[in-house]
Amino acid sequence: MRLHTLFLILCSSLSFLSNAQLDGNTTPTYLELIEIYSQLAADHDEIELYSMGESDYGLPIYVCVLNGAQDSTKTFEKARNSTTLMINNGIHPGEPDGINACLIWIEDWIKAGKNTKDMPVIGIIPSYNAGGMINRSSSSRANQEGPDEYGFRGNAQNLDLNRDFIKMDSKNMFAFAKIFHALDPDAFIDTHVSNGADYQYTLTYIASVKERMAPTMAEITHNEFVPYMTGNLARQDIDMISYVNLAEDVPEKGMSIFNDLPRYSMGYAALFNTMSFTIETHMLKAFNDRTQATLSFLKCTIVWMSENSDDLERARGDAFEYDQNLAKFPFNYQLTEQKDSILFKGFEHTFPISEVTGLKRLKYHRDQPFEKYIPFYQTYAPKNDLEIPDYYVIGRQCTDVIERLKANGVEFENGPFDASKYRDVEFEQYKMKSFKSSTRPYEGHFLHSKMEIDAVDPVKVMIKNGDLLVPTNQRNRRFIVSVLEPEMPDSYFAWNFFDSYVQQKEYFSSYVFEDKAVELLAADPELKKSFEAKKAADKDFRENAYAQLYFIYQHSEFYEPTHNLLPLFRIVR
Repeated sequence: MRLHTLFLILCSSLSFLSNAQLDGNTTPTYLELIEIYSQLAADHDEIELYSMGESDYGLPIYVCVLNGAQDSTKTFEKARNSTTLMINNGIHPGEPDGINACLIWIEDWIKAGKNTKDMPVIGIIPSYNAGGMINRSSSSRANQEGPDEYGFRGNAQNLDLNRDFIKMDSKNMFAFAKIFHALDPDAFIDTHVSNGADYQYTLTYIASVKERMAPTMAEITHNEFVPYMTGNLARQDIDMISYVNLAEDVPEKGMSIFNDLPRYSMGYAALFNTMSFTIETHMLKAFNDRTQATLSFLKCTIVWMSENSDDLERARGDAFEYDQNLAKFPFNYQLTEQKDSILFKGFEHTFPISEVTGLKRLKYHRDQPFEKYIPFYQTYAPKNDLEIPDYYVIGRQCTDVIERLKANGVEFENGPFDASKYRDVEFEQYKMKSFKSSTRPYEGHFLHSKMEIDAVDPVKVMIKNGDLLVPTNQRNRRFIVSVLEPEMPDSYFAWNFFDSYVQQKEYFSSYVFEDKAVELLAADPELKKSFEAKKAADKDFRENAYAQLYFIYQHSEFYEPTHNLLPLFRIVR
C-alpha cells in the first residue's frame, strides 16, 4: 500500500518499492518520490541527486545519476565522455509507469551488488512535471486502468510539456535542457502510457523517423537496437510493436510511423544525434503489468548499451561528422503512400448501436483475439531542402531566441557582432511570403505552418553592433538549422517568436491616397499594366476599392520596406 508519511520513507528508502510491487496499483506522490531519491543518494555513493533548476510550479527539477563520479562537475564530465542513458519520467504524471519502473530497477541493482562494470552512466529525471504530479487525483484519466491515484497532464501553466521542447515556454524545459546537455546522452527514453485503440500488446515504442536521421544512427537504431529489443523481450513473453498510430479508425485499416517532430522530447533529443525512444504502455492493461513491461524495456536497454557502447559511440560520432558535411538540409517530411505490412495482435471489433447516443459505436471484443498482417506505412520522404549557410546573424533584440539558443549550447562567434567588419559582406535576409496560422491556440501559441519565403537577392545590409553571429560549423548544426530556418515545421518563426515583423506598422487613408494613386499609375506604366491585368482577371479584386488602392500602395515607395523582413540573415560563402 502507498506510504502516507515522510517519516516512514526516511526510515527505509526501499519500503515503498516493496509495497509497490506487492500491491501493484500505487505510485508515490511528488514529495514521497523526491524523499526516496534523496535517501537513496544519502545511502549509496553510486547514486547522486542534483537539483538542476526550477519548475513552473516552483519545485526543483532533479536528475538522479547512477555510476557517476560523486562530484557534480566530474559526474557530468564523465557522462559526456562515456556511454550515457537518460530516462525521463512523469512528463505526463498520469502516466507513472516509468516512475515506478525506475525505482524498482534501482532496488534490484542495489540488491544485486551495484555492479558498475561496463554499465553506462544513467541519468534519471524522477518526475519532470512537478506541478502536474502535485495535482493528483483518481479520475482525470477516464480510460486508464490504474494506479489508484496519479498526477495531471498539464503543468503549472497548463502546458503539455511534451510539446514544449523547442518553444521552451516553461521553466521546466530550461531545466531539462541543462540536464540534457550536461549529460549529452547517447540514448534517451521518455516513458508514457498510450491512449487509443485496443489490442493485445502491453508495450509499444516510438523510434525516430529513420529517413530524418544520420545514416549511422538510423542503422544502429532500426537495424540493430530495435530487433535486439523485440527478440529479447519476446523471450520474456513480452510482445512489443511500433506505436499503434492509426491510419483510420481501427488497426485493421492500417497504422503508420509517428512523426517525431522536435517539439516532442524524443524529436528534440534526436536533433543532437541521440538514439531516442518514447515507450507507450497500453492504458487498458493493469498498472503493475505496464510497470513491469516498462522495467523490462529499461533493463534490456541498459544491457544492450553495456554490450554495444563502442558501436553506439562510434555511430553517434559519425553522425555528427555526417551533419558537418551536409550541404543541403532536407525537411518537411511527409508520410509516403508506400504500404508495407506488419504482423499485428489485436481484437475483433464491431459497430453496435450505442445505448447512450442511439448511433453506431466502436466496440472491441477481448474474447476474440486475432493475429494477422495489417497495412503499415513506415516510409517518410522530405518535400523540400535548403542550402545550409556558413553563418546566421540574429538581431540582438531577439532576446527570447538568443536565450533559447544559449540554453541549448549553441556557440556564437567571438562574442557580440562587430558590424564594422562586415560592411561589404552580402547577406541574405529572410522575407516571409506566406504562412498559415492556427485559428485556435495550441499550447499557448497560434502555430504557423506552410511557411514560404520570398527569394531575396543578396543585399548589403546594416548589421547592428551587438547582433550575434552563429557559425553552423559546430556540433549543434542540426538543431541550429531546425530552429532558425523559418520554413522548418518547429522553427522559432513557426512558434511565433518573430510575429511582430510580419505585422505591418504603417498604412494609408483611402480618401487621401486616391489622388496619390492616380499620380503613381501615371508615372509608372508597368505598375498600371499589372494593376489593370489584375482587375481584369480577379472579380473580387475588381469589386474591392480598398484592395485596389492597397495594391498600388504596396508597389509604391510609401510601402514600408521592412514589412515581412525577419531580423535573421544568412551568409553563404
